[in-house]
Amino acid sequence: MTQYHQEEDMIEDIAGGEFERTPVPQSKLKGWKSFLGMYAGEHAAGTEFVIGPLFLTAGVSAFDLIIGLLLGNLLAVLSWRFLTAEVAVKNRLTLYFQLEKISGKNLVTIYNLANGILFCFLAGSMITVSATAVGIPFDMPMPKLTDTMPNGVTWIVIVLAIGAVISIIAARGYDTVSKAANYMSPIIVLAFVACGIVALNQLGVGSFSEFWDIWGEGSDPFPGQIKYTFWHVVIWSWFANAAMHIGMSDLSVFRFAKKASSGWTTAAGMYVGHYMAWIAACLLYAVYLQSPEAQALLSTGQAPSVAPGPLAYNAIGVFGIIAVILAGWTTANPTIYRAGLAFQAIIPKVSTFWVTIIAGTVATLAGLFPAFAMKLLDFVAFYGFILAPIGAVIVFEHFFAKKYGIIKNYAEYAGIKFNKSVLFAWAISFGLFYFISIQFDVFLSFVTLPTWLMCGVLFLVFSKMFQKQ
Repeated sequence: MTQYHQEEDMIEDIAGGEFERTPVPQSKLKGWKSFLGMYAGEHAAGTEFVIGPLFLTAGVSAFDLIIGLLLGNLLAVLSWRFLTAEVAVKNRLTLYFQLEKISGKNLVTIYNLANGILFCFLAGSMITVSATAVGIPFDMPMPKLTDTMPNGVTWIVIVLAIGAVISIIAARGYDTVSKAANYMSPIIVLAFVACGIVALNQLGVGSFSEFWDIWGEGSDPFPGQIKYTFWHVVIWSWFANAAMHIGMSDLSVFRFAKKASSGWTTAAGMYVGHYMAWIAACLLYAVYLQSPEAQALLSTGQAPSVAPGPLAYNAIGVFGIIAVILAGWTTANPTIYRAGLAFQAIIPKVSTFWVTIIAGTVATLAGLFPAFAMKLLDFVAFYGFILAPIGAVIVFEHFFAKKYGIIKNYAEYAGIKFNKSVLFAWAISFGLFYFISIQFDVFLSFVTLPTWLMCGVLFLVFSKMFQKQ
């Protein structure tokens, strides 16, 4: 078993770390209930405490937020159901083994490097989230929305301490961590519900019209933020997990599903985490914006802090602090573990423990810089934009190979370690649309789908050109 296939150990409750390089046998398939709890817990996590408030800083209107998230999350569920789950139950292979068959081992290694680095940055933002809660008893100055650098010695010490603890736990193995996370997820969901209810009470909301008026017709974005319209909300929420659905990462999960219809269980994650939790967190920030401190900052043209710890503490006290710490911890810990296993593909002679420590160190250093958390909307969009096109290679081969006369799993068929058709398709599509995004100031999530489609089409074209029958 190669090291990068060990990532499947993370799906302990479903996979048991088996069948990394073989199709899952019929006797090991799981029903839809096995996936329901997993997705509900996974998507009500530390990121939600940051993403919800950031929508408010982008000046969204009530319609844009409530209806936009409803539609965007539905599109995400449909992507999981009709793309990811369909391919998964047909082949029953992990993303990595499937990709290895198509592109070769060397390209999979490059993919793992990109994945590992991005995982570290995501974990770093979650260490930042937990630090905002731990810092409350120490009267620590919270990072501002526009902060990029550490704001003091206390901040540095707390982040380093949290990062060290999380890294060591992750390095000791995922089994205990994953079970603990499953126990904690109901607590975190309960905290989001409690925060939302308390925030509504603090805002004096007694009817749906008053709830709607919290956002009203929208407002100007805060300093340093861009204005979000209806389509910004729809497209961003659709592709917040682009790497997982159209990027095919969750092939590793749904290969254990009895039927592709298990893909519908992702709705539990989208509408508990990415709908209820985002809106609840947004309400917390709306309460804070009415405070004298926030009003003073706004009057001077500064953006009030989006610090999850104080926001949750203001609503539900010590339980809020605990919930934020747990939410950040349960997100950062497995993310660091996954990053460590990804890095082990590049340095296979180094033990799992030490590559995870390396990943944790990188994540902790990233956590020192609040920009990764404060710019989480932008980072998540970038993350999906980089990784999603690789999924197009798998999808287009699965659905169109026979029609266009393409040899499936060409790297395996030809015995090559580097399929240039995959690299060329990704590099051209990524380069072109990233240039368009930068040059013409186009919202990055708007070009994720065109990039994905172009990568898939180019893969078919280049395969037709380069494959030797």
